[in-house]
Amino acid sequence: MRFRTLLAAALVPVLALAGCGDGGGSTTTNPEGKQLDKATLTLNWYPYGEHAPFYYGKAQKIFEKHGIDLTIQAGQGSQKTIQATAAGQTDFGWADTPALLAGVGQGMKVKSVGVFLQTTPSAVQFFSEKNIKTPADLKGKTIASTAGDALSKTFPAFLKVNGLTPEDVKLQNLDAAGKMSAVLSGQTDALLGFATDQGPTIQEKGRKPVSYLKFADHGLSFFSNGLLTSQKNLAEKKDLVTRMVAATSEAWTAAQGNATAAVQAMKGASEQLPSEAVLTEQFNATVKLLHTDATTGKAPGVNDEADWKKTIQVFADAGVITNAQEPSAYWDVSFAPKG
Repeated sequence: MRFRTLLAAALVPVLALAGCGDGGGSTTTNPEGKQLDKATLTLNWYPYGEHAPFYYGKAQKIFEKHGIDLTIQAGQGSQKTIQATAAGQTDFGWADTPALLAGVGQGMKVKSVGVFLQTTPSAVQFFSEKNIKTPADLKGKTIASTAGDALSKTFPAFLKVNGLTPEDVKLQNLDAAGKMSAVLSGQTDALLGFATDQGPTIQEKGRKPVSYLKFADHGLSFFSNGLLTSQKNLAEKKDLVTRMVAATSEAWTAAQGNATAAVQAMKGASEQLPSEAVLTEQFNATVKLLHTDATTGKAPGVNDEADWKKTIQVFADAGVITNAQEPSAYWDVSFAPKG
């Protein structure tokens, strides 16, 4: 009896999570009487400026226009978002491509339906007074990192490309909030993160300028965050996936044209939401990452196969994926947005 009670208690959170994907045939009706498919989107992290287009798309009823009643959920890292998407605990995920490659390599049944941030914002971040100018200056420095997140998978590749080894730096494993606190207090020299995320917040709180060693500026450019879903959804809910990709691309296009309103649409999204000034800086930095030379002028979320191959090769060389496959193993081009 005690075993059965413990087993039942253990299953409660699993069953609760399994019910989080609302797109399983459930619908709702908007005030105009239009029937909408309910769908959930789990972000890579707690809301910050990068996510403004999703909130703006909701505020402007862009997702409704495409027949979707969208619920946006905070995430706890790309890896967990991918796991939740593969398990059907969320209908769609917003996650970093390196983590997607690794997840597929581990057998997770997910695919990208479009990478939106086509240049990585990954960076080593530090107060400018640290006088770190090149990757070589990182030797002997203490850097805050979060074990298991997307940056922890890519930093060794960054070091290798720049003639360094993991032994040349000291990594201090902390959670996301702890990383920023460590830099602010001087406990660490720098942190690993997205230049579109922590840097503006640290600069505001520390009241002094922040500088970056951006991976893309130092020999390691690759795809970053994009929209993904389960292979089950790709097979069974093609229409919903098509509409979600189209709505997301339209929302990003609309947000670019009105950054102020896009940021204001995030009001109340999270208790941990940065200030409006920081959100604006984060969003403006993010939109610069939407295209490569091959996709300039195309709709957000349209990818080039050669760019996918470059990203796959980067992580095959770095050992993040041991069995590199063709882009089609990770990405379904058939859902690419039009326009």
